[in-house]
Amino acid sequence: MATQSTAAGQKQHLAGVAETSGDVPSLASSSELLSSLENQSDVIAWINDILDAAEEPSDAERSNALTELDRRVSHLVGTLEIASEDTSAQVDRLIEDISRGASRLTYDLHFMRESALSLQGVLHNVEGQSKSSLGSDTNAALEKLHYLDIVKRNMEATREVLREAESWSTLESDVTSLLGEKSYEKAAERLSEASKSMAVFENTPEYESRRTLMVSLQNQLEASLSSALVAAVNSQDVEVCRNYFSIFRNIQRESEFRNYYYGSRRGPLVEQWQAARLRDCDTGSPIEQSTLTFTSFLPTFYQSFLAILQTERTSVPAIFPDPRPTLSALITSTLSALQPSVSQRLEALSTYYGATALAQLISAYRVTEEFANATAKIMEKVSYAAPIASGDHASGGHLRRRSSARMSLSMARRRASISGTGSLAPPTLDWDQELFEPFVDFQINYATLESRLVEDALKTTISVDSRGRIDHARLLRERAVDIFSVAEEAITRCMVFTHGYGALGLIQALDKLFSDFATATKVEIMSRRSGQAGQPLTASASGEDLSDLDYTAEDWADIQALLHFLEAVRTLLDRTIMFEGKMRATLVQISSTLRQARHDPATLYLSGASRGKLQLLMQSTLNSAELQELLNKVDPEPSSQPPSRGEAFLAPTPPTPDARRSSRTFPILHSPLVTAPPLLVSARSAISELAKTCQQALQDTILSPLHKYLASYASSSLWTASGDPKSKRPFAGGNALSEVQVPTFSLSPSSTMQHVAEGLLNLPRLFEVYADDDALAFSLETLPFVSAELLRALSEPPPPAETTLSSSGLSHTRRSPSLSLKASSSGAGSAGPAQTPAPVLTPEAVSAAWLSSLGLSLVSRLTSDVLPRIPKLTPAGAAQLASDLGYLSNIVMALNVESPELEKWREWVDMDDAAGRQKLKESREGLASGEKEDAVMATVAKLRGWA
Repeated sequence: MATQSTAAGQKQHLAGVAETSGDVPSLASSSELLSSLENQSDVIAWINDILDAAEEPSDAERSNALTELDRRVSHLVGTLEIASEDTSAQVDRLIEDISRGASRLTYDLHFMRESALSLQGVLHNVEGQSKSSLGSDTNAALEKLHYLDIVKRNMEATREVLREAESWSTLESDVTSLLGEKSYEKAAERLSEASKSMAVFENTPEYESRRTLMVSLQNQLEASLSSALVAAVNSQDVEVCRNYFSIFRNIQRESEFRNYYYGSRRGPLVEQWQAARLRDCDTGSPIEQSTLTFTSFLPTFYQSFLAILQTERTSVPAIFPDPRPTLSALITSTLSALQPSVSQRLEALSTYYGATALAQLISAYRVTEEFANATAKIMEKVSYAAPIASGDHASGGHLRRRSSARMSLSMARRRASISGTGSLAPPTLDWDQELFEPFVDFQINYATLESRLVEDALKTTISVDSRGRIDHARLLRERAVDIFSVAEEAITRCMVFTHGYGALGLIQALDKLFSDFATATKVEIMSRRSGQAGQPLTASASGEDLSDLDYTAEDWADIQALLHFLEAVRTLLDRTIMFEGKMRATLVQISSTLRQARHDPATLYLSGASRGKLQLLMQSTLNSAELQELLNKVDPEPSSQPPSRGEAFLAPTPPTPDARRSSRTFPILHSPLVTAPPLLVSARSAISELAKTCQQALQDTILSPLHKYLASYASSSLWTASGDPKSKRPFAGGNALSEVQVPTFSLSPSSTMQHVAEGLLNLPRLFEVYADDDALAFSLETLPFVSAELLRALSEPPPPAETTLSSSGLSHTRRSPSLSLKASSSGAGSAGPAQTPAPVLTPEAVSAAWLSSLGLSLVSRLTSDVLPRIPKLTPAGAAQLASDLGYLSNIVMALNVESPELEKWREWVDMDDAAGRQKLKESREGLASGEKEDAVMATVAKLRGWA
C-alpha cells in the first residue's frame, strides 16, 4: 500500500507540474526522486512511473515522444549518477569517522563496564533498603494510582475527539459567517483545526462527505481572497501579501497563492514580450515595417526583468519563508509563459539571417549571459536575507519545474564545503538552466552554423573582380589576411558560444574553410595561369646570357609570376602551421578546464560562470567521445610515468624562417617526429595540391618552347620516307667501283630533335638565374616524377651548428622544402629522435630535382602523347626515329634522367622487320593467361606493320 500510494503521489505531482509547465511534463525534484526510489521495491515500475511511460504514443506523436523520453532519461541518469557520487562521499566520510573513533572504543567499553558495575552495586543497596521500608498496602495503593491515571488519560483523549467531531456540525455555518464578516484569518484557522481532525474519520463512511465539505469551504475562502490578493500583489503591499500567504498555507493552498503571485508579477513582462514587433523574428505575420531587431529588443526586455527582480529582492523575503527558490520559480514561470517562446524567436532569427545567423545568436547569448550574471548577484543578495519566522517551512518540491532532475541538491552541499561559505551556500536552483535551454539546440548545431558563416565569409573574400591579368601572388596574400582573420574570429565565437565544447566542430569548419580557399585559388590558377601584368620582363628576367633561349616576353612574365605565387603558397602554409599552433594552445586550455570539471565538478563554477549553462553543455551531445579523443590527442592525461616519445607531437610546429634571410642550404624534413600531427588535415592536403598545380604550371611554361617543337613531330614526313637505310648503295657510273657496295652510316638526329635537345641543355643555365629563389625549394615532393628516394639521394648531412650562424646571429639555413605537407602515416618507432638534425639540400640539389622532373615530364609527354600519334613508320623512318631517340636518351642522361619507357621505344624502333616480328611473336607466346602485352611493343608493331 505504501508503495502504491507513493507512486500515485508521484504521478499526481508530475501531473501538477505538467499543468504549470505546459504540454510537456517534467521530472520531479531530485529529493523526491530519491525518496520514491527508497520506498519502491520494483525498480522497473519506478522508472516507468518517473518517466510517465505507461501510455503508448500514437504514430504521429512517436517522434516527439521519443525525443522527450530521451531527454527525461538523460536527466534521470544524471541525477542518479550525482546521487551515487554523493552517497559514495558520505560512505567515505562515515568510514573515516569510524576509523577515528575505533581507537577510543576499547577505552569507552572499559569505562562503561566499570560504570555499570558501580551502578549495579548502588541498585542492589537501593533495592535492599526499599524492600525493608515498603509493605503490601503501599504496593496496592501504587497500582491503584497507576490504573486511575490510565483511565484519566483515556477519558481526556475521548473528550478531545468528541469535541472535534462536534465542531464539524457547526463548521460550515462558522466558516460562512466568518467569510461574510471578512474575517479571513479566523476562517482559515477554523478550517486548519478541522483539517487536523480529518484523521479521526479515516476508514469511516463519513470521511468522503467531510472531505468534500472541507474542499468546498477552502474553495470559498480562496475565491473570496483571489481578487483582493491580486490587488495586493499589484500594489506591492507586503504586509497584506504576507497575511494572505499565511491564510493560504493554513488551508493547504500555498501553491495556489504562489500561482497568483507569479502570474501577477510576470504580467507586464509577458505583455511587453508579446507586444514587441521584431523585423527579424515576426516575418511570417503581416505587421507594419519595423526597424526593431531581436538583439536590440532583448537588452530592453532583460532590463525590465531585472527591475522587477530588484523589487522582488526586498518583497519576496518578507512574504515567503524560502526567498531564493521562490525567486527562481518566478523567473522560470515567466520564461515559460512567454509567447512566442524564446526558442521560437531564436529559430525565426536563425531562418531570417541564414548563413550569418551565428553572429546574431552569439549577440543574444551574450546579452543573456549579462542578464544571468546580474540575476546571480541578486540571488546572492537574497540568500543573505533572514527568512521570516515560521514553524512550518514550505516544501520546495513544487517550485522546481522542468529541469529539477538535472542536478542533485547534494551538489550544493558539496560546493558549500569547497567554497568555505558554510551555511551561506545557497541550494542549487534551475532558473539559469531554464534561461539558457533555448540556446542548447543551436549550440549542438554549432558546427553547421560556423561552417555556413565561414563559407559566406569565404565567398565574400574571393568575390573580388579579377578580370584581366592580375598579380595572383599579391591577391593570395591579401585574401589570406582576410581568411585568417575569419578563422581567429571563429575561435572566439567557439569559446563564447560553446565554452570550448564545440572545438570539434570548430576544427571541422576551419579545415573546410582553408581547404575550400586553397581549392578556389587552385581553380583560378588553372583557368588564368598568367597572373603578372605589366611590361615584358625580357631584359630584366632573362639577361644577356639567356637571350638565345626560345622564351617570349609572355613566358618570362609567367615564370616570374608563378615563382612569386609559389612563394605565396609557402607563406600560406607557414601561416596555417602557426594558426594550428594557436588552435592547439586553445585546445590545451579547453582540455584542462574540462578535465578539471570532470575530476572535480564543484570547481567548474568557482570562476563565476553560470552553473546552468555549463551543466547544459556538459549534458549535451557536444560533450562527445570524439571531443574527448581530440583533446586527449592534443593534451593527454598526465601520468606518473615519464613522457613517451609520442608527446613530441604535442609541441606547436614553429614556422619556417624567412626566405629572404636564407643562404645556401636548407633542411629536408623526412622524420614525422619533426612536426606535430596536423589538426587541419584537409587544409594541408589542399595547399599541397595548390603547390602541385603551381609547379605544374611553371613546368609547362618552362617547357613550352619544347612542346611547340614536339607539336608537329608526329606528323613529320621523315617517318614515311622510302628506302632501306641498311641496304647497300651502288656508286654512280659504270666503272669498277660501281660494283662496290658501301654501307650507310648512322643517321643524324632530325632538326626538331636537335632543337629539343638544345632546349634541355639550356635548362641548367635557366636555373642558374633562379638558383637563389627559395620558391623552387618549396614542396619538392609534389613535383611530377620526383620520388622520396631521389630527394634522399640528393640530400646531404647538415652543416655543423657553428657554421650555420652569421656574425649577426641570423640563421644561414635556407628555408626547408615542405615535404611534410601531407600527414605521414609511418609510425614513430621507425624514425629517429625529434632532436636529430634533418638532412639538407643545396641549391644545386634543388636544381637537380627540378631538372630531373622537367626531363622526365618532357620524355613522358613524348612517349605517351607524341610518339603514339605517328601514323606509320617505314624502315627509313624507323631508323630516323631510333637515331632521334638515342640522341635524346644521351641528352637526358646528361641531366641525370633515366627513362625506361624511352629506352624501350628506342629498342623496339631500332629493330629491323625480321627481328622485330620474331621478338613480337616470342613475347606474345610468352604471355600468361589474362596478361596484357606491352603497350610500347604493341604500338611499334602497329606502326611497323608487324601485327
